[in-house]
Amino acid sequence: MAKDGRLDSAQNVWVATVRPDGRPHLVPVWFVVDGGRWYICTAPDSVKARNLQTNSRIALALEDGSDPHIVEGEARVVEPGPAVVRKFKEKYDWDIAEEAHYTQVFEVTVMKRVMSQGQ
Repeated sequence: MAKDGRLDSAQNVWVATVRPDGRPHLVPVWFVVDGGRWYICTAPDSVKARNLQTNSRIALALEDGSDPHIVEGEARVVEPGPAVVRKFKEKYDWDIAEEAHYTQVFEVTVMKRVMSQGQ
């Protein structure tokens, strides 16, 4: 985990998924990290959700390219626990338990991490 608290303060993470035809899909989303796992919410019919249903491999990168924090991993749909719901509420003032559109939550298990030398 980033020692400087960026995972708690960064507003967006770039999410890279792979379309069925092999083309990449890259999009910024809100996220939280709990217990070393990363969580994102999306609409079930979104491109990233459809991609992850076909290929669970994912890469995430914080926005600051001068001080990189990048993870690669596997994503799976989960029912978010109370800690994850609370973290989204605290970070974004967003109650994902009451969300009507972005109802699918993916949990990312990190397999590889790349961070700048200062972390």
